Amino acid sequence: MFTLPLSFSVMSAPTLTDFVLANTTLAPVPLVPEVLLHSAAEAMDLWELTHHDQPPFWAFPWAGGQALARHLLDNSGLVRDKKVFDLASGSGLVAIAAALAGADSVTANDIDPLALAAVELNAVANVVTVSTLGGDQLDSDAHGADVVLAGDVFYDAEITALVLPFLARAAARGALVLLGDPDRAHLPHDRFTAQARYEVPVPLTLESTETRSATVWRA
Repeated sequence: MFTLPLSFSVMSAPTLTDFVLANTTLAPVPLVPEVLLHSAAEAMDLWELTHHDQPPFWAFPWAGGQALARHLLDNSGLVRDKKVFDLASGSGLVAIAAALAGADSVTANDIDPLALAAVELNAVANVVTVSTLGGDQLDSDAHGADVVLAGDVFYDAEITALVLPFLARAAARGALVLLGDPDRAHLPHDRFTAQARYEVPVPLTLESTETRSATVWRA
């Protein structure tokens, strides 16, 4: 959930796609080897190339997203034949897992144009259809989705405060809301119910460890 510098904001779609391809390698996701992602090998080098104050979230399979993607593929009835909305999609890992699990339609939302380019590339690599939607959608109702998904969104207090009302509204109107989170400090545990827990292989350069525990929560 962040804004790109002007140089990236005005890039054309082919240029964004070229940037993703030039700085990533297609590889299976550790906990979800059924899914291939264009992933970067080293966070800091790519981060410097983006000239941005936040990491390139779209270039790595984060722990919460991996756990949520695994959960969807192992419990496909959660999304099968449903309309799915994936908030802050990043690489599109969770959205792609929902599509592979049989969702009727999947929308991947992110405010980062590079993330949307990565999602499109990753969807093609996994032979699934995922629609991308840019811009801040936190004031929306997730476009009427039956299932609302969010991986790794509680990394920051300010972002958490913005995301929680969106998730609460979706749950209140009857949507199934599922979250993936690796015990980030800002997750309000009392507002969610744990569904499953996974030990997730993660990039050492990102997490300073090779494995993190991550929980799938239901609102």
